[in-house]
This record gives sequence, C-alpha cells and structure tokens, in this order.
Amino acid sequence: MTVYTTLDSPLGELLLVGEKSATAPGGTALASLSLPGQKGGATVQDDWRRDADAFTEIAAQLGAYFAGERTGFDIEYVTSGSDFQQRVWTALDDIPYGKTFSYGEIAAQIGASRAAVRAVGTAIGRNPLLVVRPCHRVIGANGSLTGYAGGLERKEQLLALEGITPAA
Repeated sequence: MTVYTTLDSPLGELLLVGEKSATAPGGTALASLSLPGQKGGATVQDDWRRDADAFTEIAAQLGAYFAGERTGFDIEYVTSGSDFQQRVWTALDDIPYGKTFSYGEIAAQIGASRAAVRAVGTAIGRNPLLVVRPCHRVIGANGSLTGYAGGLERKEQLLALEGITPAA
C-alpha cells in the first residue's frame, strides 16, 4: 500500500511517499521525497493513503538533519530505476556529508567511461529521493553548482547546511 505525507522543512513543504515494510525502521520504506516545484517530482495519486504516522521515523531523521544534528540517514528505500540508475544512486549514497564529487568522479566510481558523464547526470536528475540520497553533493568539474531537480537555490541551501561553499 502506498502511503504519503507532507512535512514542513527549510526547503519548503516536502512530499514523502512510501510503502509499508516489515524491515524498515519505523515500518515504512521511502519511495520518493519531492520538493515543491521539483522537476519530475511525485504527485499524490487517488489510490494513495495519507498517513503521517507512517513517516514518524523518517520525519525525525529529516528534522535532525535540517537542525544540523544528523549527517546521514538510516532509511530503507523502495527499489526503483534501471540497473545503471541504481549504480549511480548507490554512488550518491556513498558521498560523505560535507563533501562533494563531480559528475566525472561519479562516472569513474561506477566504472563508466568519461563519455558516460551525461548519462550519469541524467540518472542523478531522476533520483526520486532528494535530500536523503545526496544528489545535491554532485557539482561541476570546476566546482560550480550545476543542475538540481529541486532548484539551484535549494542545492546551495543544502550544501551550506553541510558547510560547503561551491565555487562561483
């Protein structure tokens, strides 16, 4: 069963979508975390059920992150995406808090050629789990801010929260 809730945050109202899971901390595996106006973000469907209680654990972790008290997440994710996307998203999960990687570094990390940098960027842009799967930590090769489905202003906010000042 698909459940959802909304959560206020410094980035605006977040839409959290999940599936009940016996193995997930708090009982819900996260399928999507979307920001207002996000390119490709989730939209509530008629057969989804609003259930704020299902997201209590996830909301607590997000609150601690935004308060600067948490640097990572212990959240089970609903598996989605192609094999290539999953490899890219796993590489995102490995980027430490307060650090950034370039698209080329992500390509190298997953064993893809330099020619695959655009495909890596596309996979990152389709990340359904903004904030918790830290695609905001991926920047241009020259250190500049580049695309973010939630908007560059929010990417900058998240990086600033983590103590990162990207190149101008």
